[in-house]
Amino acid sequence: MNQHMPAITGQRPRRALFALVISAGSFLLFLIQPLVARLALPQLGGAPNVWNSAMLVFQLLLLGGYGYAHWLSRWPLRRQAPIHIALLLVAAVVLPIALPRIAPPAAGWEVLWVPGLLGLAVGPVFLLVAAQASLIQRWFAAAPDAGNPYPLYAASNLGSFAGLLAYPLWLEPRFALSAQSALWSLGYGVLILLTALAAAQRWKTAEKNDGAAAAPEPLEHRGRPAGRVVLLWLALAAVPSGLMLSTTTLLTTDLMAMPLLWVIPLGLYLLSFSVAFSEVGHWTRILTRMAPVLLLAAGSFAMVSGGQANPAIALAMVGLLFVLAVALHGRLYALRPDPSQLTFFYLVVAAGGALGGAFTALVAPVLFDWIYEHAILLLAAAALLPQTLVIERMRRFLQERPAGRTIVGALVILAILLAYLLHRATEAGDGETILALFATLTLIGVALVAIRWAFVAVAALLMLGMGGLATLALSLEGERARTYFGVYSVVETEGGRFRQLDHGTTNHGRQWLDPERRSDPTSYYGRSAGIGIALDAAAPDAEIGVVGLGAGTLACYRQPGQRWSFFEIDPQILSYSRDGSFTFLSDCAPDARMVVGDARLELAEERQDRFDLLAIDAFSSDSIPLHLMTEEAFATYGRALAPDGLLLVHISNRFIDLAPMVSALAEAQGWHGRLRFDDENLAEGLAPSVWIALARDEEALARLESEEEPLWKPLPRPARRAWTDNNASILPLIRW
Repeated sequence: MNQHMPAITGQRPRRALFALVISAGSFLLFLIQPLVARLALPQLGGAPNVWNSAMLVFQLLLLGGYGYAHWLSRWPLRRQAPIHIALLLVAAVVLPIALPRIAPPAAGWEVLWVPGLLGLAVGPVFLLVAAQASLIQRWFAAAPDAGNPYPLYAASNLGSFAGLLAYPLWLEPRFALSAQSALWSLGYGVLILLTALAAAQRWKTAEKNDGAAAAPEPLEHRGRPAGRVVLLWLALAAVPSGLMLSTTTLLTTDLMAMPLLWVIPLGLYLLSFSVAFSEVGHWTRILTRMAPVLLLAAGSFAMVSGGQANPAIALAMVGLLFVLAVALHGRLYALRPDPSQLTFFYLVVAAGGALGGAFTALVAPVLFDWIYEHAILLLAAAALLPQTLVIERMRRFLQERPAGRTIVGALVILAILLAYLLHRATEAGDGETILALFATLTLIGVALVAIRWAFVAVAALLMLGMGGLATLALSLEGERARTYFGVYSVVETEGGRFRQLDHGTTNHGRQWLDPERRSDPTSYYGRSAGIGIALDAAAPDAEIGVVGLGAGTLACYRQPGQRWSFFEIDPQILSYSRDGSFTFLSDCAPDARMVVGDARLELAEERQDRFDLLAIDAFSSDSIPLHLMTEEAFATYGRALAPDGLLLVHISNRFIDLAPMVSALAEAQGWHGRLRFDDENLAEGLAPSVWIALARDEEALARLESEEEPLWKPLPRPARRAWTDNNASILPLIRW
């Protein structure tokens, strides 16, 4: 490594300048990602996959940026710098950042519409800023005495990590989207100035070397890496990238879709580059040794349906992502080429990242009805991990000696048997047996870490035994579906007494399978719940609107003279009522009007004063559609409601207390409100629920009160600031 060390101490301030330029560009690059995805959320109902679609666009643009840097680096530096700075100035015409006005996507086409939308919004500036990291490293390496440029990649990823943290913790809570865009544009101008300073720093070097260090010989004359090495680079870059997105899918499906949960996996993924591309490498060695054990232990939960709703398991998955990313990126750094190949190396790394992203965001949702891609990527990581936790004498014995190969086969057969017993114990809920079998299988996996195929096999068996077989069985039975808006499953619960619709780990409705009770309200919709009280009190000829169909439970409140309309964003949900999985709709409101599309957009097209009662049942899922709870959204509801109409909002939620926000929105609209928390003396089949009733007219709310006992409570103290389309942060409402 001595040949890569700076030859003179004067290189330190120059290295600091280049590190500043690189980290500033990366800071802006990863500040814009959650900003643009947040801009898109109001048009897509808060779907968890918005972030994965956005990340795919960013990875493709990153690949384009690295390709541009690789192409530009073939020219003398005195030609590179003016071209790059001129293009940065030209790209500024798309600022400040705003989404183009294009038609909403047709159902099922969101996966392509979102990338197109985001690409049009930020494509030019993102591509050029994405080129900064590798291009500026190349400029730094242009001087013969510059030293090793690869550690500057750590500065790039530290800047990226800082940008990701800055968005949810600083920028989003304090500034409206328009102000966020303006601040980013100001930062872009500063970046252009810093880039010009870096070019000026190398200008004299370029003059002296004109075409030598600054413009390397064609790669074929510098020893292009072997094809198998390039493929290994691709794989080592693709697997962590795919894991980052699959971990994000797990978190946002089972917890909530919000920038904070978007950036945690991405931030740790980027931080792994900073650790792995360090010249010292102590932490890389430590984490690489830990990786196989952690993969066996934490990765065993990767196929547990809904398991990531458990905060401990979710935390373990996030930690596992970081450790595996460090180990794989550490192996990538160990295989880095000569600095003359630097831009080609980063181009291949970016291509691998894009491949991993495309698999997770585009291919997997089409191929799989559950998040199986996460388990597949963990097994791919198991096959690629550096084998540092290996005793060389043991490796030779297991690989080369007949007795060793026999032991390997016997241990794998034993692991198959133990995995089956683990599955049985898991189904029975036998905790002691589960722990003993889990520990034994983990020890077998550690013993076989030197034999890649055997280690991968034991990791897979652990996943299957810890809940994977049950998850696979549900898919084979055809009771699960996956769309852009989530993973749904229809299951029978309580010994076959109920059929239930689950979205991730959230119950979206259940129905009695007893024919005599199948029209009875269940779950959050009992007659003692806020919505039940309001619908029972509705006029016989009322016009009723419901946002969010679920299992269709509310349909059985319909009275003969009433006219009902349901608004549902996901056609898959409607199919469960049409194919007979749930019969509330067909039994009680077969002539109800069904409107498929984003409720806010559709309600804006309804005639004014149409509904006597409008129920918003879109917030019980943990993926909160923010755009349905802003001042602009509530103004739309008010326009669609009759002057004495009622607005019912369902806010039962495990992680977020939405009552203060609804209170703030009611105050902003000048509405009166009441809260109904129904959790006492619940009938069989019902669940605790929280509903809020709002009305312009106090008398409309008074009609809901009982003379015997007060059923409703005043609204809580409003949040400090009501959400708008331009400014919303969910952080103050989280139940930490």
